[in-house]
Amino acid sequence: MKKDKDNKTSFGFKEVDSNEKANLVGNVFHTVSKNYDLMNDLMSFGIHRLWKRVTIETSGIKEDFIVLDLAGGTGDMVKLMRDKISDKGTLILSDINASMLNEGRNRLIDEGIQDVQAAQIDAQFLPFKDNTFDLITIAFGLRNVTDKEKALDSIHKALKPGGKLIILEFSKPQNEVFREIYDLFSFEVIPKIGEFIAQTEESYRYLAESIRMHPTQEELKKLLEDSGFTKCRYENLTNGIVAIHSGQKGMIDV
Repeated sequence: MKKDKDNKTSFGFKEVDSNEKANLVGNVFHTVSKNYDLMNDLMSFGIHRLWKRVTIETSGIKEDFIVLDLAGGTGDMVKLMRDKISDKGTLILSDINASMLNEGRNRLIDEGIQDVQAAQIDAQFLPFKDNTFDLITIAFGLRNVTDKEKALDSIHKALKPGGKLIILEFSKPQNEVFREIYDLFSFEVIPKIGEFIAQTEESYRYLAESIRMHPTQEELKKLLEDSGFTKCRYENLTNGIVAIHSGQKGMIDV
């Protein structure tokens, strides 16, 4: 959630100094990187693959697009986008965490996908010229960013006028009973699965907590609008367990 004036931010349910969060999150993903895909399958019953596919299919991606995938993790989104980009376009896999980025790059190479650029990037400080990208995607990564407003501002600058941001992120289930069941699964079952599969209950407890601390659908839409995005909208999937958010940079860059 948004930082307060004492320069604090959330790390799961804990309040920490903002300058500490990146290292804390980095340690989590360094710990889980080898088992990340397996754990995602167990946590979502494999549905995360469908969510990502739906996200790409609704992104409006074209073969000559210059595309940046932030928090790209083990490369799932890039793999889905690769066949949609021709040699006229560019596709960049990025992640702030070196362990996750290396895992993703190695998996892409193992699958014969070698014409994808890879870069270690902090979403808050994109090292690109303004008006560079046609499309920027971030799947299950925005909630781990220390300053979401700063990241959205940086993304907005990096997009071309008319360019689009697509965010796939865990959100707030719409049905109250369903939400209670999902919370029980998240806080009681997921950490135990993490302890059994990845030998790290604490890391997966953070992941569950970070979902609950993430802005709701309407709150995130407002953050997009505040960063200058237009045509902001969201689509709930699986009763709002996740939502696809989108926003566009205005055709006139002011």
